Amino acid sequence: MAEERADVTVVRNGAEERFEIRTGGEPAFLTYSISDGEIVLLHTEVPEALSGNGLGSELVRAALEHARSEGLVVVPLCPFVQAYLRRHPEYRGLARPGGSGA
Repeated sequence: MAEERADVTVVRNGAEERFEIRTGGEPAFLTYSISDGEIVLLHTEVPEALSGNGLGSELVRAALEHARSEGLVVVPLCPFVQAYLRRHPEYRGLARPGGSGA
């Protein structure tokens, strides 16, 4: 399980509706859409060269913390987000009841 990393900064790019980690090369990102009090987490992408370094987990954690702070219900359509929710019960209450990963 990846822990929060001090050397990683996740930025919410509202214009492109994604959370991003910029690493100098291609960004790692998690796309989303927000409407009617819900944040739909759509797709997580980490460049192959950075895979396995916990960046995907950092993106999901940032998105879930954003949802918590804004009072949004999480709709986890992305399989990576669904798996993260299964491994982190502290966030399950944010997901729509009966939704994937909840």
